[in-house]
Amino acid sequence: MSSIASNSSVQLVKDPRRVRHIILLAGGIALLLAAMLAGLMSGSIPIPAGEVWTAMTQSADSEARQIVWNLRLPRVLTGMLAGACLAMAGAFLQGVFRNPLADPGIIGVSSGGGLAAVVIMILFPAQIAYLPIAAFVGALAAAAAVYALAWKGGASPLRLILAGVAVNSLLGAAMTALMILNSEKVQSVLPWMSGSLNGRSWPHFEALLPYAIAGGAAAIFLIKQANLLVLGDDAAKVLGSRVETGRLLIILLSTFLAGAAISIVGMVGFVGLVVPHIVRLLAGGNYRILLPLSAIGGAALVVAADTAARSWFDPIEFPVGILLALLGAPFFLYLLRKGLGK
Repeated sequence: MSSIASNSSVQLVKDPRRVRHIILLAGGIALLLAAMLAGLMSGSIPIPAGEVWTAMTQSADSEARQIVWNLRLPRVLTGMLAGACLAMAGAFLQGVFRNPLADPGIIGVSSGGGLAAVVIMILFPAQIAYLPIAAFVGALAAAAAVYALAWKGGASPLRLILAGVAVNSLLGAAMTALMILNSEKVQSVLPWMSGSLNGRSWPHFEALLPYAIAGGAAAIFLIKQANLLVLGDDAAKVLGSRVETGRLLIILLSTFLAGAAISIVGMVGFVGLVVPHIVRLLAGGNYRILLPLSAIGGAALVVAADTAARSWFDPIEFPVGILLALLGAPFFLYLLRKGLGK
């Protein structure tokens, strides 16, 4: 037994990447827990950490329990799931397109979901209960259109990107035209278009949870395929991969994950772009570590950004999507400027 333990220790020491990955995973989990705790403590009525724990573990009715259990906890958990889904979708797409600037918006997911949501909110406000379903279906339809337009004996990453740019432009123009023609109703659309967790409660978390679980489980089975596609189509074929089938499955899964997230929290951007990019710089491109770290990082980023958005600008409820863009874009430009985007 002692020799086995000794051999294991030697093997761990000989593989510094494994040690680094364990440290990164532990650090990511600690960061996520800290963001969640801050989300439960912060707000218009600050609640100390001890009271947060009491409110979550004891059934006695109190103001703190009402705030934590009914308002902040479901909001934090919903943001966590949405961030994880968006980051995993971005991580997969950056590998499929072999482009570090790829994100769910590149295949029309955001624009498709946004147009469907705008149609419901402006033209069919009585059917507002179906907005998440409409946004999800719109995201899937847009991604399907991009893939169909890019198909020519196969769907190469370059054609997918070009088709995605065209479809995004078309859908964006349609959204703008619809809002201009119905300018008196635009105010009701802006919060969703900006991306927000305001008002998200247990029903929203329960609606997103099965999609996140199903998407995360499916992602595990596509890790090997994603690692092969990163090598390029020719190398992947030599190694026995069915490139077009694998690419289609990964794009469908990415659309599923991103569509589920935006259908609940609106058009929260930048998570699927920045988080996987930073994780790749820290941990490398192996999806066995890249994917879980991206999910943890995306969850932590959305929860932390939402906490800041509702704390820094109190009593105004600042949309988390706008704050992420304001903070994320300059940071990402800094990375590119320093040459870390290569």
